[in-house]
Amino acid sequence: MTDLASNSREPLTDEAILARFQRTKNQPTGSQTLGFAIISVNQAEKCVEVAFDARADLLLNPMKQIQGGYLCAMLDEAMSVACMVTSGMTHVAPTAEMKTSFYRPAKPGSIRGVGRVVKWGRTIAFTEGELYDPEGRLLAKATGTAVPTPFQSYKA
Repeated sequence: MTDLASNSREPLTDEAILARFQRTKNQPTGSQTLGFAIISVNQAEKCVEVAFDARADLLLNPMKQIQGGYLCAMLDEAMSVACMVTSGMTHVAPTAEMKTSFYRPAKPGSIRGVGRVVKWGRTIAFTEGELYDPEGRLLAKATGTAVPTPFQSYKA
């Protein structure tokens, strides 16, 4: 990857952004721990769909459920990736604040996430995220604020 902060570049298509995420060799270790994968990108709707492989050997609490902090990390990941996509891959957006509500226990295995940007401003972004179990039941929901920050230089 090259520095995408330059305004001289053509906007990336949803397919190009999806392909970049899917072929990256620089996935952060936190994303790897969560079993993160991106499923779809929609820049027009400022939304992404992601998947997590919640591993029983790493993420369980004493009740054999996914520990809530990991669910928060999954929601943060989905919302942060939605920010990157919304910016056309020119910005990251560190989370400034996040509120999470838990609706049902999450079990090990596949978890689907949705992240979206509700409003993208020059200095702040408002985000939402949801996590679903394999049957499509809502597990947790979050809202957040993030600080759009241009990539200084991004090298693959």
